[in-house]
Amino acid sequence: MSRVAKNPLKLPAGVQITADGGVVTVKGAQASLSLPLPKGVALEIKDGELTMSPDSIVREPAKTGTVRAIIGNMVVGVTTGYERKLQLVGVGYRAQTQGKVVNLSLGFSHPIAYPIPEGITVETPSQTEVVVKGADKHMVGQVAADIRGFRPPEPYKGKGVRYLNEKVVMKEAKKK
Repeated sequence: MSRVAKNPLKLPAGVQITADGGVVTVKGAQASLSLPLPKGVALEIKDGELTMSPDSIVREPAKTGTVRAIIGNMVVGVTTGYERKLQLVGVGYRAQTQGKVVNLSLGFSHPIAYPIPEGITVETPSQTEVVVKGADKHMVGQVAADIRGFRPPEPYKGKGVRYLNEKVVMKEAKKK
């Protein structure tokens, strides 16, 4: 069994975990997340700690550590949440949220309207900053990657959408 799976997961105050019918549900102050439990993983909740073990029938210990890490991310998500910050670098590159849509102007001939999925909030503190927040770590990262994918940073001028503090390796221009 992996080292990750052997470590018990301590549950903070205000977090409830239930495992019914092959689905693990984590409820906290900010949100409620659920995960279908794969075959081969057994959960045990005692004294505010969650312990994982491989099921005696299937015996696939690799899944146990993965499920423990995902449930740990769910516990952090329902208590504090996750956020990714994006920065728009380029002349005329702008972002604006209107309801459940992010309007992006990224130098194309048309504006881009990105619909925000359920459970995710997108804020634009300034026209060149985008903050993606939510309880689900995977969804926050996916939405940030989708927005970055519209115009990834290019290596010659550095223009594009990048994560905050992302280092873009600049190339030298062609010599004459």
